Parts: sequence; structure tokens; C-alpha cells
Amino acid sequence: MQSLPGFRDFYPETLALRRHIFGCWRETARRYGFREYDGPPLEPLELFTLKSGEEIVGQLFNFVDKGDRAVSLRPEMTPTLARMVGAHHRDYKKPIKWFAIPQLFRYEKQQRGRLREHFQFNADIIGESDVAADAELIALAIDTLRSLGLTQNDFVVRVSDRRAWQRCLESCGITGERQYAAFQAIDKMEREPSEKTREKLAALTSNVDDILAFAAAKGPKDELKTMLGHLGDLAAFCEVDFKIVRGLAYYTGIVWEIHDRKGELRAIAGGGRYDNLLKLVGGVDLPALGFGMGDVVLTELLKDRNLLPQPDWGLDCYVIITDEILRSDALKLVHDLRDAGVSVDYALTPAKVGKQFQAAAGLGARSAVVVGADEWKTGSVKLKDLSTGMETTVKAVDLKAHFIK
Repeated sequence: MQSLPGFRDFYPETLALRRHIFGCWRETARRYGFREYDGPPLEPLELFTLKSGEEIVGQLFNFVDKGDRAVSLRPEMTPTLARMVGAHHRDYKKPIKWFAIPQLFRYEKQQRGRLREHFQFNADIIGESDVAADAELIALAIDTLRSLGLTQNDFVVRVSDRRAWQRCLESCGITGERQYAAFQAIDKMEREPSEKTREKLAALTSNVDDILAFAAAKGPKDELKTMLGHLGDLAAFCEVDFKIVRGLAYYTGIVWEIHDRKGELRAIAGGGRYDNLLKLVGGVDLPALGFGMGDVVLTELLKDRNLLPQPDWGLDCYVIITDEILRSDALKLVHDLRDAGVSVDYALTPAKVGKQFQAAAGLGARSAVVVGADEWKTGSVKLKDLSTGMETTVKAVDLKAHFIK
């Protein structure tokens, strides 16, 4: 039996990497004053079609449950956040700064950097309309990547503004719901032949050259200037790029994506302002903005930059039992050390001393605690540093002090 296509098994080595990434996500969010939340992995199907339309159903793991309810595994976290905030927003002072690390599911074609499940760092600010909130989220995303060892040479934040785009499209005669089709074409222009982009835009307006010229424009417009000023030194990580529009219809202001500098991977992260979504989904009119950063593309980038951490699950010590008569005393020593926070292992069944030392080395133990008959008579054990081979005799009651500094 194998895992389903697009799903992953996490063996200890890969789980160690996941824990490392999660740890950096959580620690950076803590430093920025964000609080962690979570929601159910299974939601009413309507929660997602309400925001994204019926066409999203083809990308979902959805079914009718035993209660005859149309449900889906969550493909994203924002609708759940909107539902939760809508229900209890009066219980929290604004702005609300929350983050989550959900596992998300989408039934779509697998490719490098995209599977049918992934974990994602989501961070959102609810109840703040000032552009300083946009800068705060971008700074959080930048510092999160920096905490993983990535630098300005590895990634770039490409920043744009949907409002500037809306004004451009209106001047070209594209208004109302037709703007969504234009945004879809612009969003895909780097992944599709230029002729196809022109064909899509030509179906909406005769001013195709004006739209393409705007997409190629450089330099901040409107609130982008103010936002970049809020970033201070971190603004050096950003570039204004109007080819970034984010394809989802609900974005209303500044939008951005983070890409690797070599342009070899999918977007590492992306987000923006969605001031109308909470009213649509949660029934409460609050400005909001957020971003998501997936673990699959991020892992690919860390691998390419040789930044994958070496797992460190070595034991503090391995207790060597030289005589089975001493097993009960050795087990008491093991439990005392564990109670003190020391990581300890030992042979569960009788084994020769040489085999026990081999097991200690195989488990990456830093020290061996040898419980021998002669030393134990005086309440002592031998402590051996397995990297240097140095051996000392230590009173058993003083052993904890050697590991807890």
C-alpha cells in the first residue's frame, strides 16, 4: 500500500524539517504580536463557493456526509477565519492579529511545489484600514524567511495595487464583473504565451497596449509609496511589479507575492487586502488583509539553497546496564533523569555491553552512563563522552547536574 497521489508520509527526518519550519513560523509571528488560532479541517461546502464561486468545486475534496450535508476539506483558511471573526469579533480588541498553520487540501494537478495537501502559514490583520497594516504583514513575511536563513539574494517581494489596476481598467472601458476576467488574464501573463494574453484582453477591450504598458510600469503609485516607507530597511526586499494582481476576485487593495530570485519556483507566499470578504462571509463589515506561505515551495527553496537543517534528535545519554541484577536500580536512574528533562534511552531487554554501546552510537547519544556493580556499591556510575571517549566517575545523585546546565 502507498499513500494517495499528492499526499505525503512524514518519516522522522522529514517531520524534523516540518517542525523546524513550523518553529520559525511560530517564533516570528510571536515576535510580531500575532496570536495562534485554528479551525476545523472540514467545513460546509457553501463557505468556499460563497467566496470563490461554484467553479472552485472541481478543485476540492468535497462530499455529502452522513447528515446529508455538502461539506469539503478546507482548501484555504481565510473563509474559516472570516466565519470565526464574524461570530465573535466583539470579544476582541481591534486590530486582531492572528496566525494559523493549517493543513489544506486541493484536488488539482500535481507539479513541483504543488501537492494535493500542504501546510500553510497564514497571518491576518482584521480591523485596520491604514497602510501600516499592509507593511506589517509584508515585514512579517520577510522576517519569517530571514529566520530560515534566506537573504535578499534568495527572494524578492513583488508588490502591486489592485486599486491602481481598477482605475487603469476603467479607463480602458473594462468595468464591473468584466474586470475579474482581465485580472485572470494579467495574473497568468507570465505563465502563458503573450499572444494568448493579448487574445484574452482583446475580448474585453481594444486598448490592449495600454494595459500591457501599465503592467510593465515601474515605480510606486499612490499608497504603495507610503507602505514602502513603513518598511524601512526591509523595503530593499521589495520591488513594485504591476504584473502581480493575485487572481482571486476578493482582493481590494495592495497585493503582493514573494518569488525566488532565480525564478525557478512557484510563488513562495502571497497575500493582500480583502476589505469586503468578512462582510460577505462573516456578516461583519471590517477591513482585513492577510497572506499565506506554503511549506512545499518553501522546502524546495531551502533545499536549493542548501539550508535544510540537520536533524538533531540525539540523546543526552544512553544508560548501559552491565549486570541484570542492577536493572531495577538503572531504571530508577533513567526515570530520575527523564523527570529532570534529560533525554535518555536504554536496552529494553538484556544485551551485551558492546551491543548497548553500539545502540547508543546508533541513536546519536552524546554520553553513556555505565551502571556497573563496583561503582554502584559506592553510589557512583561511569560517565563516558561518546565523542571524545573521555570517562569519569560520578556520584549518581550528582549526575543530573552534568546534563542540566
